[in-house]
Amino acid sequence: MSAAMWSVVIRRSSWEILRQIKRNILLGVAIRTFSTPTGLYGFPHLKTPKGFQPFVDDAIQRSGELISYICSKRPAAEVMRAMDEISDTVCSVVDSAELCRNTHPDREFVEEATKASMKINEYLHYLNTNHDLYDAVKKAEQECHMLSEEAQRGVRNLRADFERGGIHLCPEKLDRVNKLNIEISQLCREYNENIVMDPGTVDIYPSSRIPKNLHYLVKPIYCSKSLITKDLSGSGDTLKEKGFRITTNPQTLTSVLQFSSDDEVRKMVYIRGNSVPHANVDVLKRLISARHELAQIMGSRSYAEFSVKPNMAVSPKVVTSFLLEMSKMVQAKSIEERKLVMKFKREKCGRSDGDLRPWDETYYMTMMKSSSYKLDASVVGSYFSLSNCIEGLKVLVQSLFGATFRIIPLAPGESWDPHVLKLSLDHPEEGDLGYLYLDLYSRKGKYPGCAHFAIKGARRISQTEYQLPIVALVCNFSGSRNPSAVRLNHWEVETLFHEFGHALHSLLSRTDYQHFSGTRTVLDFAEIPSNLFEYYAWDYRVLKKFARHHSTGEEIPQKLVESMQGARDMFAATDLQRQIFYALVDQTLFGEQPFPHGDISSVVAKLKREHTSCEHVEGTHWEARFSHLLNYGAGYYSYLYAKCFAATIWKKLCQEDPLSPTTGFALRTKFLQHGGAREPAALLNDLAGDGIYRYCDGGIMPDISCLCDEMKLFE
Repeated sequence: MSAAMWSVVIRRSSWEILRQIKRNILLGVAIRTFSTPTGLYGFPHLKTPKGFQPFVDDAIQRSGELISYICSKRPAAEVMRAMDEISDTVCSVVDSAELCRNTHPDREFVEEATKASMKINEYLHYLNTNHDLYDAVKKAEQECHMLSEEAQRGVRNLRADFERGGIHLCPEKLDRVNKLNIEISQLCREYNENIVMDPGTVDIYPSSRIPKNLHYLVKPIYCSKSLITKDLSGSGDTLKEKGFRITTNPQTLTSVLQFSSDDEVRKMVYIRGNSVPHANVDVLKRLISARHELAQIMGSRSYAEFSVKPNMAVSPKVVTSFLLEMSKMVQAKSIEERKLVMKFKREKCGRSDGDLRPWDETYYMTMMKSSSYKLDASVVGSYFSLSNCIEGLKVLVQSLFGATFRIIPLAPGESWDPHVLKLSLDHPEEGDLGYLYLDLYSRKGKYPGCAHFAIKGARRISQTEYQLPIVALVCNFSGSRNPSAVRLNHWEVETLFHEFGHALHSLLSRTDYQHFSGTRTVLDFAEIPSNLFEYYAWDYRVLKKFARHHSTGEEIPQKLVESMQGARDMFAATDLQRQIFYALVDQTLFGEQPFPHGDISSVVAKLKREHTSCEHVEGTHWEARFSHLLNYGAGYYSYLYAKCFAATIWKKLCQEDPLSPTTGFALRTKFLQHGGAREPAALLNDLAGDGIYRYCDGGIMPDISCLCDEMKLFE
């Protein structure tokens, strides 16, 4: 979680549908309901962009009513329930604004959502420093021994979150903390907006330099070219020469580096794609400085120390120890893999020497995989139409949890794009479990990657009423808007399943408090479900259930899946080493600041030399669009923690029969439904047994043996 309970991790919190006035049995306070949602995401306020303003105002007013209620000396159970409703009410604005800013095609909606986000964030800082609320929570903690385990955990977390917000500081320091939090929020917004507005472009002439299989990613352009004639009169003809403009967003950049045989094109695209947006070099510098100052005011030596403390790892020392252990473990095999690629390049180029440049790596690795395993991307893609992959998600929930996805109609004004789908996750005995929006196609101005946005968290409203979760799964698949015609490469399938793991964590959550719903748990625990569900995208027993040829209906051949798995494993050590490098960059930039603030790129270059075999290209600054530095500042290691935990869970629980209802029952009841309501270590131990983690310097570190066995790193 972030500095205070009200500070919302993007895509990780929830919203509440505002309700008509009625009596809440547990609290004795009014909650608003409505029956027919007609605005964006079901909020009546959001029928128009201007509706964001009253949406914010009503949330602030309702929170004020609840603050008055809490401060009237209520019992601990009612304090916890009311605090959770405040969080739910405020998050309704934060999350709807965040989703709107990242996905809505109407610029006016985006602008109004941005204003709403800024206003509600200012209110969050007021809540963070409200001493009456803090005192009420402290009193509730003293009386909480009669509460449920989840409520006790909630009260303790709320008190700790208040203190992480600086409420214990003197007025001058607290004022500075509040200003820094606002500055950090604004810098994060600016960084993300720069990525969208300046993806970078490279113009290539003539058009013949771009292979046909990349034409769908590029834009035709023309320039005038003078023709020299034998006529000495001085007049000359001009010719319109066709070229292509390549936008160097991450998806296009990866595709060009994979499939362009032109060394110079790859070089230009690589350098441009790793040098934009240049404005973010300064934004990141200011963000690091602001976070460092904030951490020091709060009594930590670094932002990494401040950020990691609530997590399973507890301290940067544990994180760094884990990362260095992983780096050492993977080093020999990654060097071996690089030598193979270099040898392959020299053979292809007919030379006995020559270095492997950064823009060569992806191209020759792709070629080696294709050559060794006879893989054709178009053949693989022919089995993974988008409609097939959506069917695959249905297979997972049906087989594992006995549930089905039903398409339900969107109310007028509820959707933000004509191609958005809304699904209900339905269980034959329990009824609806939650709702999922699918926004799967790329469009201009949209969030450029794939992500899970939690819109509404699960929580118990009363003894008879339960608030169901609502989430959005956002992707950027290119091509037709007909899901049967869209072909995904397997990397996109894996990403879809990864984000679906997050969505299931939210949809299956059955916590009493939305404070703990779904992914609202410590960061180095929250990524485990998403990493676990990546395994399902690779297992033949799963793929044969939905991966069918788009024209013949033939199920995907087992030999093809085995070839895909072989190609995946061919450079697995190099891929893992890259992730370790990313995590070390994240820890170092937000660490104890042993470097001048203006020298970030040299720190990144040094870490690259020390922990990878790859060359750093002077003048590039890859970190300028690595948005994980914002959302997971000093927390990127969580992906590697999750990778290790997921490898152990897969081996011990899922590998024998991945679609078994018994497996699904264990995943749901021992893991997914609890969100953050129980200690992560207890959940992991219940699910996978002893040995899934070990203690180190007061923190928890995952056992790496299952992952190393899987990757054959012990050979």
